[in-house]
Amino acid sequence: MTIQETQNRVDVWINEIGQRYFNELTNMAVLTEEVGELARLFARVYGEQSFKVPMTKEEIKAKLGEEMADVLFVLICLANQTGIDLTAEFEKSLKKKTQRDKARHANNEKLK
Repeated sequence: MTIQETQNRVDVWINEIGQRYFNELTNMAVLTEEVGELARLFARVYGEQSFKVPMTKEEIKAKLGEEMADVLFVLICLANQTGIDLTAEFEKSLKKKTQRDKARHANNEKLK
């Protein structure tokens, strides 16, 4: 599925199942909440925090995927609401990063 197809599927889902988009400020708050849930999981899996109830590797992978998908869904909602073509913006971002960072990363001793 392309990014544009994903944006279209989210729009169809919102209009058929979700009834309508939450307003942009609400969705920004929801995005922040979802990123926080992902950050909490990372702190426990890769950081120094511990789980209250241990999780298996399979459960962790499933939960990471679920939280990342939640972040993506809300981000796509915000893009749809504000008329952003994420495919075009991603292409511009990748081009910018390529031009800006190619030599910088190649010459970074920490990355060798």
